[in-house]
Amino acid sequence: QVQFVESGGGLVHTGGSLRLSCAASGFTLDYYATGWFRQAPGKGREGLLCISTRGDVTYYSDSVKDRFTISTNNRKTTLYLQMNSLKPEDTAVYYCATWGRYYCSGQTEFDSWGQGTQVTVSS
Repeated sequence: QVQFVESGGGLVHTGGSLRLSCAASGFTLDYYATGWFRQAPGKGREGLLCISTRGDVTYYSDSVKDRFTISTNNRKTTLYLQMNSLKPEDTAVYYCATWGRYYCSGQTEFDSWGQGTQVTVSS
């Protein structure tokens, strides 16, 4: 059973950085493409970026392309999201997810995700 546990969220000022972690269980990250999406209050889910089993990164959101970086640990058990130059509009609950296949497909075609971690950016 695929499971994720996200951590690392919190409150940060504009311009600050956070590193989110996502511990995966039930599979390893070289089996499925995995990535991150977020959901802000009153808004829909926004796919951000995804890493395939080969390590190819797909950015779905131009708003994070130059600020967010995705990576994994060597054991392929933990997914990370490094977020720099944070803005108030980045405030949301962040989820890690799997796209259920070896490659990154559509922006919102994830099929399993964790409970999320809250990120709040103050102005």
